[in-house]
Amino acid sequence: MREHGGVELKAGARLKSQVCETQVIVVRAPQGDVELSCGGAPMVPLDADVPAGEPDGAWAEGTQLGKRYADEGVGLEVLCTKAGKGSLALNGAPLGLKQAKPLPASD
Repeated sequence: MREHGGVELKAGARLKSQVCETQVIVVRAPQGDVELSCGGAPMVPLDADVPAGEPDGAWAEGTQLGKRYADEGVGLEVLCTKAGKGSLALNGAPLGLKQAKPLPASD
């Protein structure tokens, strides 16, 4: 565990929220240290034993099962494996849904 509460992100890492049911798997990890949070609290490894809390009201828009959340600028992509009430953030900024790539025209 890092001092600021974040975890080292690497592809394949499974993380969970400390304040809701949200779970994610890291698809693409950024270089360097970043903090991935959910519901206003840092995410922790899936096997971490943490007391359940409640999401911060400002970070309670929820996550969607099976959706990918990404920040192309930083190079982070996570897949939501269990939906929850908290919303994801990267370094304190909202982490948005990854936009699907448009398919080429078929004409």
